[in-house]
Amino acid sequence: MLMIRDPASKDVDPRLSFKMDIEHGDYYQTAVAEQAPRKMSRSERIDIVTGSGVRGQTYPYWRENALFELPVSYWTDGDQWVNSPGYKDGTANFARHVDARCLERHATYIRSLSTDFEANIYDRSSLVVGISCETCHGPGAAHVERERAASSKTKKSKDAAILNPAKFTPERQIELCGLCHSGGQRAELSPAFTYCPGAPLDQFFGPDAAEASDRPDVHGNQVSMLKKSRCYRSSPSMSCSTCHDVHVKERKAADYSERCLSCHRWQSCGASHRLGARIARNCIDCHMPMQQTDAIVSTTAGRNLRTSIRTHWIKIYPG
Repeated sequence: MLMIRDPASKDVDPRLSFKMDIEHGDYYQTAVAEQAPRKMSRSERIDIVTGSGVRGQTYPYWRENALFELPVSYWTDGDQWVNSPGYKDGTANFARHVDARCLERHATYIRSLSTDFEANIYDRSSLVVGISCETCHGPGAAHVERERAASSKTKKSKDAAILNPAKFTPERQIELCGLCHSGGQRAELSPAFTYCPGAPLDQFFGPDAAEASDRPDVHGNQVSMLKKSRCYRSSPSMSCSTCHDVHVKERKAADYSERCLSCHRWQSCGASHRLGARIARNCIDCHMPMQQTDAIVSTTAGRNLRTSIRTHWIKIYPG
C-alpha cells in the first residue's frame, strides 16, 4: 500500500489523503477523509490507464456504463502522485466525466450510448484501447470479412478497404495527425470516432483557433505549431511523417537532427562559428525546445505543477 500526503497539504486540508493499493490482482485508488471521531473513505478500482507513462498516467474507472476520471494521477517529472489536472486541490472528486472526445485521443474506438457530445455513457465491451492500426488505416471490419471470404487459392486483389496514409496528400496526412495533435479548442461538428482517415478534418471540426494565435499552447498543438514553421511553409511535401515513423519506437530528440540536415547545412547556423560542428548533433533542443504547458496543470498541495512538452514551431529561439 502507498499512502500519499504532502506536508504542504496542511495548508489545504490535512485531513484528506489518498492511497493506492492492490487487492486480489486489481488496483485501487482510495480517498481517506478524517474528521474526529469520524473517518470516511471511498475506493474505486483503476479500470483503464491512459498515458504511456513518458510524462505520466491518469486513471478512469467504470460505474456501470459511465466512465469517470479518478482524482489522483501519476507524474513522471519528480516521480510523484498529483491531483489529476483540473481537479480542485484539497477535494476528493470521483464524478468527473470522461467524454468521448477525450477518449478519441487515447483510444482507437468506443461506442457512445448517447447523442450528447459531452456524455460519458458507453458500450464498455466496444472499447479498443490504445492507438491501433484502425486509427490511421480506417475501420478494419470490411477487410477482415474480405479475407475470411477469400479462398486460399484465390489471388487477392488490392484491398481498398484498408487506407494507406502514404498515398494521402501532404495536407490530408497532416490532418490525420491533427485529429489528436491540433489542440482541443475546435468546435465539434460530428461525434467522436466518426472521422475517417483521408477525409478533410474541417468536415468534423470548426476552425483551429491555435493556427490564428501568436502563442498557441504547446500541449496538443503540434500540427498547429508546425504549420507556423518556415520549414513547413517552404516545403510542399513536408508532413509529420517527414520526421516521425509511427511504426517504430520513438527516437531520442537529438536523432531527428538528421532530418533537419537533409535540407539545411549546419555551417549556415548562426551559432556555428561559436559552437562548431558539434551543433550538427542536436538541432532539436535549440530550434524545437521543451516548453511548459498552461493547458495541463495540476494544483497539488498548494503548488501549480506544469509539464513540459516539445514545441513543434521550428524557429530561432532567444538564447
